Amino acid sequence: MSRQQVLEAATQLVAAFASNDSDAYFAAFSEDASFVFHSCEQPLLSRSAYRQLWDSWQRDGFEVLDCTSSNQFVSLQGDVAIFIHDVSTRLCIQGNESLSLERETIVFRQQPQTGRWLACHEHLSAMPKHSPAT
Repeated sequence: MSRQQVLEAATQLVAAFASNDSDAYFAAFSEDASFVFHSCEQPLLSRSAYRQLWDSWQRDGFEVLDCTSSNQFVSLQGDVAIFIHDVSTRLCIQGNESLSLERETIVFRQQPQTGRWLACHEHLSAMPKHSPAT
C-alpha cells in the first residue's frame, strides 16, 4: 500500500506543477525540504527559498505548459521513499516555448501524524544525451 501512496503523492505533485497550481505544488513539500536543480548555482535549502525563486520566475514570465512523468521507480526505506522518474516539461519563458528532458529524484517522508507522504528533497538533473530509457 505504501508504494501506491508514494506514487499517488508523486502524481499529485507533478500534476500541480504541470497546471501551475503553485499552492498545491508547494503543499506537496515539507517546510524543511531541500532542492538541487542543475539550472541553479546553489542548492535551495528550504521550501520557502524555492517558493521565493519560483515566484520570481513567474513574475519574469515563467509558465509550465505540460509535464509528463515516465519510467517511474519507487524504493521504500521505512518512513522514507525514493522516487525516480524521467520528466519531459514544456515551458514558456517570456513568450518563448522550450522543452526540457530531465531525470529527477524525489525523496518522500511519511508524516507520522497524518500518514501523508511529503517530498523532503528533490534533485533534478539534465537528461544525458543518447542514454537508453530505463
